[in-house]
Amino acid sequence: MEASNQHAADSLGLEPSEMRRLGYRVVDLVVDHFERKALGPAVHTGTPDGLWAALGGPVPDLPGDPEKAITTLAEVAMAHMQHGDHPRFFARVPGPSSFAAVLGEWLGIGHNAIASSWATGSGPTTVELVVIDWLRTLLGMPEETEGVLLSGGSMANLTAFGAARAVCGDGVAYLTDQTHAALTRDLQALGFPPEHVRVLPSDESFRFSMPVLAAAVAEDRAAGRRPLMVVATAGTTNTGTVDPLPEIADFCASEDLWFHVDGAYGAPAALSEPGRAVLRGIERADSLVLDPHKWLFQPYDVGCVLVRRPGALRRAFSINAEYIKDVQSVNGEVDFRDRSLELTRRSRALKLWLTFRIHGSDRIRAAITRCIELAEFAEEVLRGSDDWEIVTPAQVGIVTFALRGADEETQAARAAALVASGYAAVTPTTLRGRSVLRLCTINPTTTEDDIVGTLDRLAGRS
Repeated sequence: MEASNQHAADSLGLEPSEMRRLGYRVVDLVVDHFERKALGPAVHTGTPDGLWAALGGPVPDLPGDPEKAITTLAEVAMAHMQHGDHPRFFARVPGPSSFAAVLGEWLGIGHNAIASSWATGSGPTTVELVVIDWLRTLLGMPEETEGVLLSGGSMANLTAFGAARAVCGDGVAYLTDQTHAALTRDLQALGFPPEHVRVLPSDESFRFSMPVLAAAVAEDRAAGRRPLMVVATAGTTNTGTVDPLPEIADFCASEDLWFHVDGAYGAPAALSEPGRAVLRGIERADSLVLDPHKWLFQPYDVGCVLVRRPGALRRAFSINAEYIKDVQSVNGEVDFRDRSLELTRRSRALKLWLTFRIHGSDRIRAAITRCIELAEFAEEVLRGSDDWEIVTPAQVGIVTFALRGADEETQAARAAALVASGYAAVTPTTLRGRSVLRLCTINPTTTEDDIVGTLDRLAGRS
């Protein structure tokens, strides 16, 4: 029987002209967002009942108006959230996405790009290998370094811990009270017993204390426990503090410990001149995590783990089964499914690759430098006012401060009122029992006027 060249009708398809019309509508909505985001609120939260009324209802049985549905998503769903790319979003760690990265994301989604194995996605796999090599180079790690892109810091750190244990076996991990809470959760999820997760007190500057670390390792050895890994931070979420990386690297080398660095937000600062000095030693990590959806200006989500020991990721996560033998690499090509827990993997590298190709590393470096300078500017403004007290100075884009004479409730109320006004978002936090406010200035579109206006409103002067 002769085969037909005709294809079955696509009941879920649209005519090409309609696809273009709706696609252009989406482009217009996104460009409008980029043009006008500074005019809207930094955070806008709806009520469950109100949002359900606008977005919910019975399951649609019949086709609806696609343009109306797109508009509803844009004007309702997208409007009610934190806007991490807003120039006055200073809370937690912002996500100042670039439009070049959005274009790369659209291309990947539109082509349903997969980066699971070489056989299923050799092109996207190559793009990811190139991006990993660019990041490795920019951060000064050795050529044999391997890596993988993941959803963010939580999964990237968990992946690094899995690699460390696969290579070195079980043992004790050492953190500080300033380590991100997600890392403790990662260790627990991997089955580290509580006595193998040592959370040590940081020093007066909120950094890893080398005497405390040395004493803890000696104590564990004496008790018959096996020290495994030191988890340092390159830019803590609370204060932007960078642990003493060269000293920790020396200590890990002398004690035969895995040296891990969580640089989820802070590591890209090493691309800049001011950040490079602060982050000296980061290149000596056995494993290093960074989130390009923070300080490399990518849309959510993309995290990265780099591991200097070849084969460590594959040793921890390689997967084989009869139903994937047809896509098993045989000539040494990389199958990214063997480098993390993800089997089905969308291509997260396309947007990062396109960002570097369009802008180049010099522009990215300049944007990071600008962000560091914005935090230093904020510190100058704070020091020049009688309203404020500096608690921790500007470090890698973060400064913390307190309103003189104000208690925790007052400061929290000021921050909440600022968010409710829509003007800006600032995070309150606690440092050794003291309530403080913090600015995280990693959006290069932020202006000095944005910072002054935010501080004036927090002080009640505007």
